[in-house]
Order: sequence, then structure tokens, then C-alpha cells
Amino acid sequence: METIISQGIIESYFGKLSSCLQLDAAIVGGGPSGIVCAYYLAKMGHKVALFDRKLSPGGGMWGGAMMFNDIVVQDEALPIIDELGLAHKPYRNGTHIVDSVHATAGLLYRATQAGAIVFNCYSVEDVVYKQGRVGGVVVNWTPVLREGLHVDPLTLASKVVLDATGHDCEIARTVARKNGVSLATPTGGVIGEMSMDAAEGERTTIDNTKEIYPGLFVSGMAANGVSGSFRMGPIFGGMLMSGKKVAELMSAAIRSLA
Repeated sequence: METIISQGIIESYFGKLSSCLQLDAAIVGGGPSGIVCAYYLAKMGHKVALFDRKLSPGGGMWGGAMMFNDIVVQDEALPIIDELGLAHKPYRNGTHIVDSVHATAGLLYRATQAGAIVFNCYSVEDVVYKQGRVGGVVVNWTPVLREGLHVDPLTLASKVVLDATGHDCEIARTVARKNGVSLATPTGGVIGEMSMDAAEGERTTIDNTKEIYPGLFVSGMAANGVSGSFRMGPIFGGMLMSGKKVAELMSAAIRSLA
């Protein structure tokens, strides 16, 4: 029985990994915007994989605010909440309360149910860069990088890549730094996020969701961080709407490359 268990896991896992060597979309970061993007891209019929460095993808949504495991969403995000089947209760001034554990688990379930593949404990340490375009991700085990071990990575090709790494904007920083290129931001580089303004941060999260370099898109807090806008705290409607918007932009880019 022990051999059957191990063999089943190994055969299944490496089949899954092999199937992702050529992707339509690679999503880096498993926060809410990245998961929502994965859901919509998979629903549209695209081959999509999401890579998250943690054991439990979900970003900051699991913890709510200061480990009070509730979050806030606003009226504008309710169509997404309802489509994904997440429970919510009205609060006031056009806001609603959602249990953060229920919401995060629900997002992950619906994304994988739609066909997105999630790889946890993966870090994306670089991108594939050819002829002035981002065309894939370079991955390694998160523990390898944390321990500083000299272990070479693997590469997965992808038509488009999403930086959904949150506040750190890691993929955008890597592309700009390593290749000396200018991003579609006011300065041409990663500006970095500003302090808290929840309402403005929610609005600009969606406005800043875009393609910042050929083949490279940003969403969620990475979008605000790249373009130098505000953080917003435990209100997540903008994150969800950013994920849907970037899925539509990426889908159009994928189809243009067909």
C-alpha cells in the first residue's frame, strides 16, 4: 500500500507539472486578485497555472484584519462575489462583510474547479525574456531559495505572465532591473506604494491593472505598488475587480498571439 500511495502521488504530480510546461497564462502570487484572474481565465478556456510561494495560497485574505477573520467588500464587487457563490451580509454605506476563511477557500475552490492549476510552495525567481517580451516563468522550490541553496530552477513557457505578488511587485522589479527596460509607469520603473487611503486605493487598484511591459501584466496591490498608488487595507472588492479586469486583458492578449 505504501508503494501505491507514493507511486500515485508521483505519477499524478509529474503529469500535472508536465502539462504546464507550455501555458497560456502564468500567474505569480496566489492572493485574491491572482486567484480571481485564474478563475476567469480558466473559465474562458485558457491553460492557466498559478504559483504561490506559501503552503497555503490566499495572500493576506486569510487573516482578515489583524487576525479578525472578516473582510469588507463594496457593492461594486458583489456580482463577482455572487458568481463565485460566496456568502456575505450587508453592513452599511454600500459595504458588506464576508468571512475571510470562507472567502479564500471559496476562491481557491472555484478557480481549481474551473480548471486552473495551483502550485504551492513555488517561488518564481525570474522570467523568460526573449526579443523584448516576457514569455514564461523560472521556478524553484520556496525552501531552496529560503535556505540559499545553489539549485538550478525549471522553466515554464507562457504567452502572458501576471505579477500578482502584492506589495513587493517582485516580478515587475525583476524584469526592470535585470533587463534595463522601461515599464508603463509614470517613472518607467516600480514606484512603490503610498500610505493608506482605502477609497482611493480601491479605485486606483483597478485603474492601475494593466499590461506594464509586453507579456507582463499587474493586478491587485502589485498594480498600485508598481504605479505608486495607495494601500487600502482589509477591503477586498478592488482586488476581486482587478483580478477580473486583468483576466479580460490577458485573454485578449493570448488570443492576439494565436
